[in-house]
Parts: sequence; structure tokens; C-alpha cells
Amino acid sequence: MIVVGGGIGGLGAALSLTRQGQSVRLLESAPAFGEVGAGIQLAPNCTRILDDYGLLEEAKSLGVVPDAMVMRDAVDGDELTRIDLRHLEQRYGYPYLVIHRSDLHGLLLRACERAGVELVNDAQVTSYENTGAGARVTLASGGTHEAGVVIAADGLHSVARGLLVDDEPVSSAYVAYRGTVPAEQPRVASVDLSEVVVYVGPRCHFVHYGLRGGELLNQVAVFESPKALAGRDDLGTPDELDAAFADTCDFVRDGLPFMWRDKWWRMYDRDPVMQWVHGRIALLGDSAHPPLQYIAQGAIMAVEDGWVLSEHVARNRAADGTVDWSAALAAYEAVRPEHCRRVLTASRKWGELWHLDGLAREQRNALLRARDTHDYAFTDWLYGPTALTPDQEPEMFTPIPLSSAPAGEAALAGGAA
Repeated sequence: MIVVGGGIGGLGAALSLTRQGQSVRLLESAPAFGEVGAGIQLAPNCTRILDDYGLLEEAKSLGVVPDAMVMRDAVDGDELTRIDLRHLEQRYGYPYLVIHRSDLHGLLLRACERAGVELVNDAQVTSYENTGAGARVTLASGGTHEAGVVIAADGLHSVARGLLVDDEPVSSAYVAYRGTVPAEQPRVASVDLSEVVVYVGPRCHFVHYGLRGGELLNQVAVFESPKALAGRDDLGTPDELDAAFADTCDFVRDGLPFMWRDKWWRMYDRDPVMQWVHGRIALLGDSAHPPLQYIAQGAIMAVEDGWVLSEHVARNRAADGTVDWSAALAAYEAVRPEHCRRVLTASRKWGELWHLDGLAREQRNALLRARDTHDYAFTDWLYGPTALTPDQEPEMFTPIPLSSAPAGEAALAGGAA
């Protein structure tokens, strides 16, 4: 097999398939393996798979297992709701974990090396095609690689996706700044590192949580760019960052100087697609389902993809080791696109909910304050065991209209504001 792309999704797939007895060559375009970014959140539907791979304890040693997830209003700083993550672990059987993205990537890379995955760098794939015996990829250098199956984990700007659909990434007009703060900074002393906290505000939000056993504080600031809305290319600049958070509480504003102010990320996703397989070429990870980040499932979906595919390889492997690839890929495509469609659409809606203003913000706040801490109606569909067949996919949550907020409480909050 060939896996194209050495990110978290590609490494996870290569590891999982190798564990099922497949010989895997992984092609990475960069001259060395690495991951850009800072923190990443891993919900129980991911830590369950890391445990299956025998990697959970190592991941926990590199990250932080927080006690709570807290949502606050970015304007006044007041708590709106929280999830008891220790109770959540009891419910789903696996922890909620936060970890540096490079630490997770390194963990998977080392596991691939131990498993015998053939890792190839400086291999930029420019085209894919099916052959009589499987599939072939062509590199920018002119070289080719052939295998029985090719898994395209080639990211947001996937070349392989063009075999299935003619579309482009969708800009949300939002921009993210990231940064980490070392423990010796006074900023860290003012933070409870046992909590994952998001401050939700009008057209902006701010996230923080601890990393590397509390050695670092991870911060993320996201805002809607007026320049992006105007169609300008010089968008997301530090002046826009400061302006976007000008009316937020002191704690949020005090965190902005610690951002990496020389680089920022535009927030893109793509519309869901339900066909991921083209002959012996299959999409995986962001090539199939790049989401907005609001429910923290992007990397998790990619890890799930690799696990599900490998489970169907095992189910369709004969006694002599040969795999019915048509059946395995069909089973993979029968279950993953619908789940990921739900995640993509829910992520968009969740982002809208975070960024409300005016009366809608007050209605949202009233509903969140009324929520029971142990209400898992909005996470059961997501954090439970990863479905292997369509009938295992759980029902989604029932949306709650903003208009159902207690009128008196919302009006009172609006008057106080």
C-alpha cells in the first residue's frame, strides 16, 4: 500500500494498516517529518483508538488530562457552562486529552518506525491514476510509485480529491493566531491549567489550556477579518487581531501579546462529499473532510478514518493474507462520509453559535447557563465508539432554538450588559 501525506492522518493510517499485516510505504513531500502548530484536543473517540494502538499512556505522559472544559463569555468573562471531564471519562471509558500537535505527530512517527512503515521524504505527489493492478502516483521529480491501493491523506489542497469532485476550499473569513506561554511567565500563574477554557464573543473567541504537563500554556485567538470580508489579500494582520478583541474582558486582552504575531492561519473547510473512493484510490483525513475547528475533531476524524479502514481490511482478509480491496474500500466509504458530513456541518453551526452578538448572544448565554453539567446530549453522538457500519452511527442531538431561552433571564442579561 501507499499512503500519501505524512501528517497525523497519514501516519495514523500507515500505522493502523501495518498493524493489520499490510506493507505500507508513506510518501511525504517535505524534506523532513514535522508538524506546525501548537495544541490539539483529543476527545474520547480518539484516545480510545490510541489505546487500541498501545499509545495512550505515552500520549498522556506528553500531554495534560484536564479536569474540566469551561465556556465563558468573552465580553464580561462570566462562566456560561462547563463539562466535568473526569465524569466524561467515566461515561465514555477514555480520557479527554490535550497535547502539543508536534508531540502527537512525533508519537505516531515513532510508532510507524517501530512497525516497519517505509517512510519516504521529498516525495511530492502531483497526480494519481488507477492501473490494472491497483494505482500509481507520479512525483514532481518525475518518478512513480505503484501499489495495490493508494490512500491520499494529502490535506486541504488535496490533488487526489480532484478525481472525485471539482471544488475549492471554502473561506470562513476567520483568522487564527496561536501561541504558547512558558510556565515561568506570570500569565500562566493566573490560569487553572486543569481546565480547557473557551471565551466566546461577538465575531471572535479565545481558547487556552495547558500543555506538556503544565510546562506551557497554549492560547488560540480567532476572529472574523473585516479585510477578508472585503475581499482583500492583506487580511488577518495584528491590527485586526487587536481591534477584534478590543471589547473583550481584561483576561482575554492580556493574552494577545503572547501570540505569535508574525504568522496567522486562515480558517477554511470544504463542503462535505459522500464519495471518497475512486477505483483503488481513497481519500482520508483533510483531503476528504477538512472541518472548521469549533468542535475540535479535525485530526480525530483523520485518526478514525485510518482505524476504520484497517478494521475493514481485517474483516475482508482471507486466510492466505490477501485482501478483498473492493469490499474493504466500499465498507469504509459506506460509513465514514456520513459521519464526517455531520461533523463538518455541526462545526459550522457551532462556530456561528460562538460568535453571536446582541440579543442572540444573550439568548445563547441564558441557555448555556441553564444547562446541566452532566448533560451529554450534545456529545454522545460524537464521543462514543467509532462506528464501523452505518447502523452503528448514533442519532445526532436535537437542536435547541435560541428563541426557547428563558425570556426574563435573557432580557435581564441584555439590560445588564
